[in-house]
Amino acid sequence: MKKSVWMLVVFVVLGGLLGGILGEILRVIAPPGTIQNIFSKAVSPGLNPPMVIDLVFLNITLGFSLKMNLLTFLGMVLGLYLYKQV
Repeated sequence: MKKSVWMLVVFVVLGGLLGGILGEILRVIAPPGTIQNIFSKAVSPGLNPPMVIDLVFLNITLGFSLKMNLLTFLGMVLGLYLYKQV
């Protein structure tokens, strides 16, 4: 069975999404302390502020932002692992 690139993208995105959701849940329900600090730390790469191209008759705004915590990264790695197992 041939693996496709789209299947890899789906596994990584779903793993990251589930990991991010789990990280946010643990950040909220964990008692204040070390565990909450670990899950509340997030990296937000992206374009901030978004890039704006103003051509008088056309205004184009381009931008993106990601919020990645520890479990988001681990979910993406798990998605890669599961993709290799399929």
